[in-house]
Amino acid sequence: MAIETNKQESKKLTLSVIKADIGGWVGHSAIHPALIEDAREKLAAAKTSGVLLDYHVSACGDDLQLIMTHRYGVDHPDIHRLAWETFVAGTQVAKDLHLYGAGQDLLADAFSGNVRGQGPGVAEMEFVERKSEPVLIFMADKASAGAWNLPLYKMFADPFTTSGLVIAPTLHQGFRFEVLDVYEHKKITFDCPEDLYDMLMFIGSPGKFTVKHVFSRADGTIAAASSTERLSLIAGKYVGKDDPVMIVRAQQNFPAVGEVLEPFRYPWIIEGWMRGSHYGPLMPVSVKQATPTRFDGPPRVACIGFQLADGRLIGPRDMFDDPSYDEARRDANRIADVLRLHGPFEPHRLPLDEMEYTTMPQIMKKLVGRWVKVEGKKG
Repeated sequence: MAIETNKQESKKLTLSVIKADIGGWVGHSAIHPALIEDAREKLAAAKTSGVLLDYHVSACGDDLQLIMTHRYGVDHPDIHRLAWETFVAGTQVAKDLHLYGAGQDLLADAFSGNVRGQGPGVAEMEFVERKSEPVLIFMADKASAGAWNLPLYKMFADPFTTSGLVIAPTLHQGFRFEVLDVYEHKKITFDCPEDLYDMLMFIGSPGKFTVKHVFSRADGTIAAASSTERLSLIAGKYVGKDDPVMIVRAQQNFPAVGEVLEPFRYPWIIEGWMRGSHYGPLMPVSVKQATPTRFDGPPRVACIGFQLADGRLIGPRDMFDDPSYDEARRDANRIADVLRLHGPFEPHRLPLDEMEYTTMPQIMKKLVGRWVKVEGKKG
């Protein structure tokens, strides 16, 4: 594959994380090793040909994760084509193995220049690599696109989580948040700390507003990028969980690695879980344990860390493979017990206005003639 771009000699590095669910093993619980191996072969060939500087293939639940470094900037069509063709080839492997939901995140019949809006989730950022560049890749399964709102707020705006906001001069100016309205296709930026209360009004509703990027206000450099694709809005119906990914840079003018990870001590309750129609606790786990089975859950988050070295991915380190997160996992199980007892009742099941892309419209259509107007006053 030949790359045609005037950025080839650029000093900037691009880190791209593109994921898709192309087949589950067994059910929606995990990914078959054959899909991992097939993706590695495709990306290895791209590295050999000079398209990629480096790559790593991982998985979270039934989602295939492609982590790639290159010099061509975000949204480059050839990088996205590489990811798309890797997913298409993997889908054929999944079909051969009769894996569940083979190719379910590939919502288009053919690649159209960019995978955004075609099903796969995308988090990318372009930056000049620092002398030491630690990056953390977060991967969620059985989770909705807004799952990162609360952790990003805790990392970059909460001094009780990130003490560097108070004591580190490089962080003291705060951070700028770019927030998307996923229904109206609009965005807004908030400068924290002064816009903090205004921002919380919006990102506290993660089903509608999602944090897309975070930037340092000290020098304008990008600190975090997340995927915000909502599959149900793209397809017009429920086709699977969003299962978002996120990239966070750490240290120096960003929060320390430990500050970035600290928000996940608490199993925040998010949308997702079974059929994307339930609230559940986001459980931090090792990559090996990112294989949800209980009611297709609870929702999982895994994190792998790398040191970048001239575009090479030195790693990975499995950041949640640590006993200090044992209590978070126990808390998640306790919360899961309480929520599961509610069965099809709220607050375990999502409210009806959040379920318009599930089977709810079909049920309402079937029953439309059985609703009878009540005479008299309301109430």
